[in-house]
Amino acid sequence: MNSIRVRIGVLGLALLAGLAAPTTATADTAPAPTVEELRLDKAQPQEILRRSGFDTVAPEFARALAAAESYAQARRTVVREGATLWRLAVARAQGRAPAAGDLSRDDDRPLYWARLGMTREVRTWEPEFTLSDSQRAKLLDELERNSRGQTAIRYPHGKGMKRVLVTGFDPFTLDRDIRISNPSGATALALDGTVIETADGPARIETAVFPVRWRDFTAGTVERALRPYLPKVDLFTTVSQGRVGRFDVERTNGAWRGGFLDNENTGTAETIPVTDPASQPQWTTTSLPYAAIVAANTGRFPVYDNTSVTEIPAGGTQSVVRPDGPTPGSTARAGGGGDYLSNEIAYRATLLRDRLGLHDALPGGHVHTPVLQFGTGNTDPATGAVTDPEFVKNRLDIIGQVRAILTVAVNE
Repeated sequence: MNSIRVRIGVLGLALLAGLAAPTTATADTAPAPTVEELRLDKAQPQEILRRSGFDTVAPEFARALAAAESYAQARRTVVREGATLWRLAVARAQGRAPAAGDLSRDDDRPLYWARLGMTREVRTWEPEFTLSDSQRAKLLDELERNSRGQTAIRYPHGKGMKRVLVTGFDPFTLDRDIRISNPSGATALALDGTVIETADGPARIETAVFPVRWRDFTAGTVERALRPYLPKVDLFTTVSQGRVGRFDVERTNGAWRGGFLDNENTGTAETIPVTDPASQPQWTTTSLPYAAIVAANTGRFPVYDNTSVTEIPAGGTQSVVRPDGPTPGSTARAGGGGDYLSNEIAYRATLLRDRLGLHDALPGGHVHTPVLQFGTGNTDPATGAVTDPEFVKNRLDIIGQVRAILTVAVNE
């Protein structure tokens, strides 16, 4: 715990002095914390932070931020501390950071809750210098991107190593059970920067994590993060938590968001908003080698080639479930992965692949993991423990099976 505290504190206070500060004529009022940030005060998030050693992250960050005397210094602090949090979370997950607390290393929740502590500090900060709303928004954006690994994707130069890109998500449905962990986020931490062996040599995995917030997707966070790398990688897959007891390779993604509430308790049913909507297709498809993945023995959970969608048939008005994929001219109402953000990230990533002209050259798509479940007898969100042995085993098994699925896919 002390090592984490010292490292975060040192990095946060190592600021460059004397940089000019962009200002506006009037100061704007610091906004209140978001719905997502307010959950941080509950007992379970505080326990998760304490038992992981990440309870020092937000207080150290607040002190570093308070030392900033200009917008430029604040931005530098935010960038460095956000990147430090991501590195520490990855190092913890992979056993390369000093052990702190008794929470298992594979847990993705310390990163999630520590980040919210940091964003709340930026959101409510009232510095001595003038900070406009747009500048505060830029600080929050830099913090989000850097603490999610989106700015840390690095592949070796030259030939001889394949490149794999994997994305995960934050925990969600926290008002139902605030203890929830997301195995896709845990997988991203566990696999970032790791190497798998293939028949043609090594393949390096780089990862990033995305928020469960509609507004970020509307603002193009997926495209901004992935566009620089899709032309350079050999395989990509977006990953999210799906159904109980099974993996699914989602064959088809739909251009519809159903409006189920996100982590800020907002949501509107509508067509997925993208650039150039006139050329927007109703459906996109996976280019992952789904047949090989399904046929392989990758772990204890069964893996399915999921071809089901929900559509409004051409000329129709009512939604219809199609077990074998969409029919010509239909309007999307749910992809194989539903109509939530998992379908949307799959749709956006594969649409970006297609708009870059890579459909036939780049294997990519979406994998749904099993739901991460707590152990028997630990199912009450109000009184249950934040972790248990079965919970940890389930998460480790899911992480291991995602790695096995990637190994099959990149070998094809």
